[in-house]
Amino acid sequence: MTTESLDTLVTVDDVSRRLGDPKWVIADCRYNLMDPEAGRRAYLEGHVPGARYVHLHDDLAGEPLTDHGRHPLPSPEALTELFGRLGIDTHVQVVVYDQADAGIAARLWWLLRYMGHDAVAVMDGGFHAWQSAGLPLESGSSEATQKAFQGQAKREWVVSLAEVPAQACLVDARDEARYCGEEEPLDPVAGHIPGARNHPYRDNVDADGRFRSPQELKARFKRTLGDQAPESAVYYCGSGVTACQLLLAAAHAGLPPGRLYAGSWSEWCSDSGRPVATGSEPGPRLLP
Repeated sequence: MTTESLDTLVTVDDVSRRLGDPKWVIADCRYNLMDPEAGRRAYLEGHVPGARYVHLHDDLAGEPLTDHGRHPLPSPEALTELFGRLGIDTHVQVVVYDQADAGIAARLWWLLRYMGHDAVAVMDGGFHAWQSAGLPLESGSSEATQKAFQGQAKREWVVSLAEVPAQACLVDARDEARYCGEEEPLDPVAGHIPGARNHPYRDNVDADGRFRSPQELKARFKRTLGDQAPESAVYYCGSGVTACQLLLAAAHAGLPPGRLYAGSWSEWCSDSGRPVATGSEPGPRLLP
């Protein structure tokens, strides 16, 4: 394994070889939207040795400042405190994981990069891959030594509600049924933002939750984006969480980074005056 910092994916074998390394920080992000404490319970029962638990609602969301979705981005001050509490400073490699497909872990991956810490990678295949490999587990909680995290938010990475209509390339990361408006288990309105293309985040991984090859991911993004430049893409989902997995997949494919509409569908559909599209086609673009 290279000694250079890792910034997209890392294998379970490479993580297992670095257990106990003080220059590596491991974060467990398992979470269930339908049972918010399920991830914490699972962590206490068994986790990658030395991993610290990070809760989506308590740690990776905050008071509505940049957006008013279901999981607003935490303030830079809150993130600085969180990362310091996790033992992260400029000298460490961070590894994050969730159950399998990085739908939650990618949120922490993106937030660290948003705050200027690029040495962060997602454990490919997540906890499922770790268990399948028969690697050791640790129960209970693991505390970190407080560090002084230093970083600054890259505000230009975030698209606000007011900026959405002017975007030429919106990409919806939710499952096809939610995008089409056939079902909506979490938000009061079903459908998608007019003009948005659908690229379900689960399509970026195989049946075991491992990411597809960079070449295959690049081809899939090409089909979604068409003639739009990758850097023009603005990704959203239900609440700005699984959209980060698309940003991770694009980075793994070697594509230039797009941006995140953090408020996502939960913010957009909260006002009945905003237009809603249904069906499998993007529909006409919004006009600024």
